[in-house]
Amino acid sequence: MQRKKFYLDPPKILVLGFALIILIGALLLTMPISTTNGQGLSFLNALFTATSATCVTGLVVVDTGTTFTIFGQLVILSMIQIGGLGFMTFATLFAFLVGKRISLKERILLQESLNNLSMEGIVRLARRILIFTAVIELTGAIILTLRFSFDMPLGKAIYYGIFHSISNFNNAGFDLMGEFHSLTSYVEDPTVVLTICSLITLGGIGFIVMNELYEFRVSKRLSLHTKVVLMTSLFLLAVGTIGIFSFEYTNEKTLKPLTFLGKFLAALFQSVTPRTAGANTLNIGDLTQPSLFLIIILMFIGASPGSTGGGIKTTTFTTLIGAVWSQIRGKEDVIFYRQRIVYETIYKAITVAFSGLFLVVVITMLLTITESGKDFLMILFEATSAFATVGLSMGLTPELSHVGKALIIFTMFAGRVGPLTIAFAVTMRRNPDAFRYPKGKIMIG
Repeated sequence: MQRKKFYLDPPKILVLGFALIILIGALLLTMPISTTNGQGLSFLNALFTATSATCVTGLVVVDTGTTFTIFGQLVILSMIQIGGLGFMTFATLFAFLVGKRISLKERILLQESLNNLSMEGIVRLARRILIFTAVIELTGAIILTLRFSFDMPLGKAIYYGIFHSISNFNNAGFDLMGEFHSLTSYVEDPTVVLTICSLITLGGIGFIVMNELYEFRVSKRLSLHTKVVLMTSLFLLAVGTIGIFSFEYTNEKTLKPLTFLGKFLAALFQSVTPRTAGANTLNIGDLTQPSLFLIIILMFIGASPGSTGGGIKTTTFTTLIGAVWSQIRGKEDVIFYRQRIVYETIYKAITVAFSGLFLVVVITMLLTITESGKDFLMILFEATSAFATVGLSMGLTPELSHVGKALIIFTMFAGRVGPLTIAFAVTMRRNPDAFRYPKGKIMIG
């Protein structure tokens, strides 16, 4: 009897690839050289940190700036860069460097990794992604270095500038400021706030959109995908900024002590960072409940497809809103910019959104058991932040039980690789059924 050949399809390869990177990172973080106390992290805390870095989340059980040595911080930074761009993009980079030809299988994996609709021009896109990333991160690092040089020695300012530029462009949210303070000391600083916001936004709109904007000077046209991403991103940015500005305006612990410009910058930053970066200039635990709930919604929606961010994605959200609006108006088709959205895309949006919601609900329920006594909103916030790979926390992460840490590790991993796997499975071509069942009707609503 002939043995059946074992075959790893693209989703399995991506899942195993991310898992391998996380495991290697975790083992490195357990080494004495990685921590300032010379003892290394426990394996569970190392696994949590490695998962958070590779899945570009930013949730931390120990403070990055004070716990890790330069070696440990560079391990984390490497995982952030690989996790943000995808290990297939880095594999492509090495192939370029050694002059290796990209095979068909590698092109398929690259297409899945970048969540691109077509394999046409995928290698050229990967090359541009690497160039875009290098230029944007270098620009961000230079600006941040110049600003940080006023507060610290030049060598430290350069290191901090590079670290925070890479971390925020990849929507990771790790910082070196110490004592879990994130960027709160720069809440009214326009240079830091606007630079970090720009890095987060560029990393979150997606490389496909970035590439189209780059080519717009020649093509003079934008695809429907790019138009929807830009429209939705601007809408969510405006809603988030206005909402947080309004909800926190009289809050003594957040916006009230700040100048009007400071209030605007703080509201803007807290609107951008749930999409899905994780840095913060205000203490998240001090925000009002309306602001926290608004941030939960923004985190769940997340960034855009093919980006360094997580969540169900902006296009999924807009497609669902379009479908609901069409039903309310009694229309059969979902129309954006005079183009009809195919039913396959609508079904895919429903699948991705429901899968994400189901995961958040289940993890939240389990955390209410393992973290008994904690505020429900705090638990829901943590679960959503982990799923959407955001990294914002109301302070629950360092206090998680062992089981709670394991649940969040799983949620971060599922949030990073799950949507990719679901998207690939839904968009795969299937053989048509040999027969179809008769139509049935059920009452809805």
